[in-house]
Order: sequence, then structure tokens, then C-alpha cells
Amino acid sequence: MKNTFGTNIAMTIFGESHGPMIGCVLDGLPAGFEISLEQLKADMDKRKAKGDLSTRRQEGDEVRIVSGFFEGKTTGTSMCLLIENTNTRSSDYAALKSRLRPGHADLSAYEKYHGFQDYRGGGHFSGRITAALCAAGSICRQVLEQKGVLIGSHILNLHGLKDTPFSDDPVLLKEQIQYLNAQDFAVIDAKAAGLFQDEIRKAARNLDSVGGILQTAVVGFPSGIGEPFFDSVESVLSHLLFSIPAIKGVSFGAGFDFAGMYGHEANDPIQSVDGNLVMMTNQNGGINGGITNGMPILIQSVIKPTPSIYQPQQSADYATRENVTLEIKGRHDPAIIHRARAVVDSAVAFGLLDLWMSKMAVEAFEPL
Repeated sequence: MKNTFGTNIAMTIFGESHGPMIGCVLDGLPAGFEISLEQLKADMDKRKAKGDLSTRRQEGDEVRIVSGFFEGKTTGTSMCLLIENTNTRSSDYAALKSRLRPGHADLSAYEKYHGFQDYRGGGHFSGRITAALCAAGSICRQVLEQKGVLIGSHILNLHGLKDTPFSDDPVLLKEQIQYLNAQDFAVIDAKAAGLFQDEIRKAARNLDSVGGILQTAVVGFPSGIGEPFFDSVESVLSHLLFSIPAIKGVSFGAGFDFAGMYGHEANDPIQSVDGNLVMMTNQNGGINGGITNGMPILIQSVIKPTPSIYQPQQSADYATRENVTLEIKGRHDPAIIHRARAVVDSAVAFGLLDLWMSKMAVEAFEPL
């Protein structure tokens, strides 16, 4: 099992859903950046389960920074972030030890780890582990914000219902990101927020769940960062985003809408404005040839419906190889998309910071 990612900064996650704690180690962070513990708490709160839209397993998610942080700033040494699991009910999973939950990683985990994996609450496969990623991402976001980079996401689509997309106007886009980052339920249109929440409650009443699409925007990120092929901006960010358990699709800019376009519609016209080269549209989502072009980075992430639902489902027992009717008990989310946006922002922040540091490392050795 490999739980480390990154080139110039490395992120290692650890823990299980029902273990004593989960956490993350960030190695290679530059020294001297101010880190607000209040902002860290606010970012963690966006991921936390709250009210009737989320699971009744509601953890405190208090982050302890036990190294790499002194007198309010990064020290340049490894930063270790710890989060205790304080609200587990492992007995909910005892009867499911070898009964495979549809939509979960149970079958693939058995095939890989031969039954030695921690099955409680999904173990290391659980969305619970994304709390550690969220904590690490908050640190990276704060570093990027001190460099003028803003990241934000909203629910663009929930079970077919739609929110207002991000604006093409850079000034308004920045305002939208700032607005969303202050919201618990990240939607641009207030009317859509009510409709989305009603749809989640309807799914819960039907013992079911719903998914949707998150749209993420990044403003203020410099041009010229990324590589043409294997370390393209899309490659790195997709790698990170697909590590989030619920994500099943990622696209950039117009994404899959490119399939219905002509070339003249897909291309972004370039003009010289006051001596600066500017793209007049942003169909390519701020990236060409794997490298940032200075326009806002736009990403769409598909979040699947929560696999833990209370309806009877057809399944099988891994140990006995007998077919069973599975009825899941315990505490589960009717939707996780509104909580996942904080995790997506965190993954994007980590990836962009690592890519930027790669660019700086190369520039240090470029001929004068």
C-alpha cells in the first residue's frame, strides 16, 4: 500500500475509519509561512457532518499539529497533523465482516489484502480518511493565499438540479469564490441551495442517496507551470482528485462538452491588451499543453451517490460464497457532495503548490 504523494512536498496519510486516530505528514513545506489555526478549523468545519443532510456520526475533527509549526509559522521540517476518532460505533459493522457492500471497496479490499484489512467503517478506504487530506490541504491553501491564489468550489449539479456556473468575468469569479468559501453549503444561487437540500432530504426519506458535480475554480495562479506530458497540470490534479473515494470523473474547462463543439468554438481567441497577451474565453480551463496559461483554472469533479444506503441490496458473503440480501445499519450520509467540496479544494491546493515548487526548482538552475 502506498500512501505518499508529491514531488517537492510529500503528503503521507494514515489511519482507519474506526482506529484511534487518522492523520497526515507534510514533508518539504517551505519555512516562514504564517498558518492560522482559526482558518484550519474553518476549513475542517466545511467537511464536518452537520444536521440532517449528513451522517449522524459527527466528529470533532480537532487537528493537532505536533511538529513543523512554531510561533504561528511553518518551520520547514515535517509537519505532522493528528485527528482523533472520537465517535465510532464499530459494532454496526460486526455482522458485515465478510458481507460485501455494493458500491464499496469491500470486494476489491478482500482480493488485495486477503481479509487482513480493517473492515470497520471501510477502514482505510473510508471517506473518513479525507479529513486528514482536508487538514493538509488547508495548510497548502494558506500558503497559496499568501501568494495571491484563491481556490473555491460549489455544487454545480445535484441529481440533475443545477446551480449557476462560475462567471467568465474574473472580478466576479473572485467574488464568487470568496462568497463560497464563507458558506457551509457551497452554492452560488440561494434558490438552488434550497432545492438541493430538499433533494438530499427526499433521498434520505427513500432510504437512498444522491450525487452530483462539483465545479472548482482557481484564480491568481501563475502561467507557465506544469509539464507537457506525464506531469501535466491535468495529470497531477486528476491523480489527486481520483484519490478521493467518491470521485468517478474529472474534467477541465469545457470538459466533456468539447465533444459537441467545432474547433472555432473550442479554441480560446488570444489578443494583446495593453501589451499583455490575454485569452478572450476560457474553454480550456486555464491549461494548454499541460501548462497553465494564466487564465482561471476550472475543474469539474463527479461525486457518486453515497454507496451506504438503507435499502435491501443483493450481495454475497466473501467467506461462505453464498448470496445474501444485505441491509446496512449504522450512520450514513444521504449525500456527501456538500462535504466533499472542502476535500476537493484541499487536493487541488496540494497539487498546485507542489507543481509551483517544481517550477521554482527548475528556474533556480536556468541560465541567466
